[in-house]
Amino acid sequence: MRSDMLTSILNDLNGTSAEIEASAVISTDGLVIDALLPAGMDEDRVGAMSAAMLSLGERTSQELARGELEQVLVKGKDGYILMTHANQESVLTVVAKTNARLGLIFLDVKRAADAIGKIL
Repeated sequence: MRSDMLTSILNDLNGTSAEIEASAVISTDGLVIDALLPAGMDEDRVGAMSAAMLSLGERTSQELARGELEQVLVKGKDGYILMTHANQESVLTVVAKTNARLGLIFLDVKRAADAIGKIL
């Protein structure tokens, strides 16, 4: 039941924008709870990298007195990775294309993360 609801949220999120290529719900220790990833994208690697980036982002935010971490955004030559807390124990990670309209994606990710947080 819970897994079906998470999958539904991820499906809806991925469907909101053609620029979203992948999404995953990951525990803060790097275990993938649910994911919609394209073929060739390793689920375990996405989980491990998300946990590492989240940990580094939290530490940086604390050390530089920026308050509680809200999200981590990585911009690469071929697109974006956005990580947002769904709750204290999980994070929503989204992979988007280079032409992504980030404002709309931020809004959609925030809504999805809130819904995921209520389920978990």
